[in-house]
This record gives sequence, C-alpha cells and structure tokens, in this order.
Amino acid sequence: MSVDRSLKIKGALERHRNVLSRAERVEKLKDEERWSEGQSVFGLPKIAHRKSHAGRKAAKEEAAVEGAVAATPEAQAGAKPPTPTAPAASAPPKEKPKEKGKQKS
Repeated sequence: MSVDRSLKIKGALERHRNVLSRAERVEKLKDEERWSEGQSVFGLPKIAHRKSHAGRKAAKEEAAVEGAVAATPEAQAGAKPPTPTAPAASAPPKEKPKEKGKQKS
C-alpha cells in the first residue's frame, strides 16, 4: 500500500485551512487584544482568517513603476515603434465527409 502524496511532505498538514479550532480562535483573539481570561470559550466572535499572498503586491508595484517610466515622453521618443503582429492564419474550410454507399447518377 502506498503513502498518500499529502503525507509525504513535511508541512503538508500545515496548509491554509478555512476553519480554525477553538484554541486557534482564542489565540488570535488574544493577539488582537479582544480576549479576557474570564471570558467563556463558547460563543466566540467570528475571526477573519484569510490566506495571504506574499510577494504579489511588490510585483504589481514594480510593474506599475515600469509602466510609468515607459509612459514618459523621453522613453517614448527613444523607443522603437511596436511591430504589428500578423493575424493568425486561418485554416482552409473543411469539406463535408462524403457519405458511403450513395453514388451520383
């Protein structure tokens, strides 16, 4: 019997989960200073738990900066004009398959 792929990787069980356990929710509330020790663990408030996308914002900002530099008149004066792209070659129309058994008279 083989081992499942998700169990082969060391951190496979530490991936993003949408639902937090009660202990994890209490821990997040403590971090946000919304939890006092005398509070009941039942009826906890909802916790926003979003998956973070590390590094995406920096890439977008970098692309925006490059786009802004390319939009300056100095950059446009020295830039080559864009070359037109050839339209996709259209395939010749397909012929209808001939029916077998029928002969022309």
